Amino acid sequence: MTTLRPMDTETPTPARVDALREQMIAELRELKAIRTEAVENAVRAVPRHLFMPEVSLEKAYASEYSLTTVRNEQGVSLSSVSASRIQAFMLEQADIRPGMRVLEVGSGGYNAALIAELVGESGEVITIDIDPVVIDRARSLLPAAGYGHVQALVVDGEEGEPQHAPYDRIVVTVEAADLAPAWVDQLAENGRIVVPLRLRGLSWSVALQREQDHLVARDFEVCGFVPMRGAGARDMELVILHDGEGEEVGLRLDGEQVDAGQLREALSKPRTEAWSGVTLGLGLPYDDLELWLVSTLPEFALLAATRAARDRGVVASWSRRGVATLLDSSSGSFAYLTMRPTSPERTLFEFGAIAHGPEAAKVADRLIAEIQAWGRDHQGQQPELRARPAEAPGEASFRFTISWPDKR
Repeated sequence: MTTLRPMDTETPTPARVDALREQMIAELRELKAIRTEAVENAVRAVPRHLFMPEVSLEKAYASEYSLTTVRNEQGVSLSSVSASRIQAFMLEQADIRPGMRVLEVGSGGYNAALIAELVGESGEVITIDIDPVVIDRARSLLPAAGYGHVQALVVDGEEGEPQHAPYDRIVVTVEAADLAPAWVDQLAENGRIVVPLRLRGLSWSVALQREQDHLVARDFEVCGFVPMRGAGARDMELVILHDGEGEEVGLRLDGEQVDAGQLREALSKPRTEAWSGVTLGLGLPYDDLELWLVSTLPEFALLAATRAARDRGVVASWSRRGVATLLDSSSGSFAYLTMRPTSPERTLFEFGAIAHGPEAAKVADRLIAEIQAWGRDHQGQQPELRARPAEAPGEASFRFTISWPDKR
């Protein structure tokens, strides 16, 4: 059973809508989410508030605001209108041009309308979703905003939509732990797939271009999306390590096998700290470090903790995405990424490792070595991701490899 949010009754004035939309566009330019005139014009043309009637104009045109539109009985988000920043940079990654045929996997309405602006009158847009409630919403909102020519279909996203294939672009707006073979089969020869791809628990929007028998991505953007449902769903496991009142700590695992009892015991013991000497300025991103750790650590997990658990000293780090963690399942030890200010002004921070377990010092040193290798050779670089069909049948359809540029 899915439920929708109630509608707001505010009646906006055109002048107010225009002012808020121009403010959002300026913010998206500043954030480098909008980089081309084509995407800017699409954002300017589509009335975003008509696709978010449940919220105020200020929220509808806030660059970082996302709206959950459908939840299940447990309150878990099943569908949402993503933040405009994420939608804009994914469209930049897609490089959609007039006359193209585009498939959107995961519907809602607004993003499909943006795509319709980019392909123009000579193009074609098909948006699909597994949830009839989501498609009913899109079928209602798209015509009301002037985009009734967009086709909205109830389809399991894992299957794509073969009747309208091939597609010049496939834009996936749900988190995927793998590529659906149907997407690749339905992609035109020089086509591109933009997808929020989950790599060992962390998600990046990647633009995969077909190159002979495989796909290649050289553009990564941090993102967060509701996960796929249906045949392509692959849930992560959460292992609870500490269950205090408001101080929950766990490990999110994407296929790793662990002894939960050992790890709970490890967290209850004193911590070991190690520091790398690698620093980063206040507020600067370090998603390339996370990608480096995803690609180099033999056993990887994400430390999931509440802010209260961090504030009360149960753990030293807290992040909405989860904190990169190195596991040593043979000893029941683990080490996770942390940072500390290097001066009272708190303008520069040093990366370190906090470790627990019988082999805490060894695991911390291993994590520190990888941080130092990144800081020495790869800080600020973008790697290359290649996706090839898996050689043996199994849970995964594609095999992903990440390679980094040579040392500078």
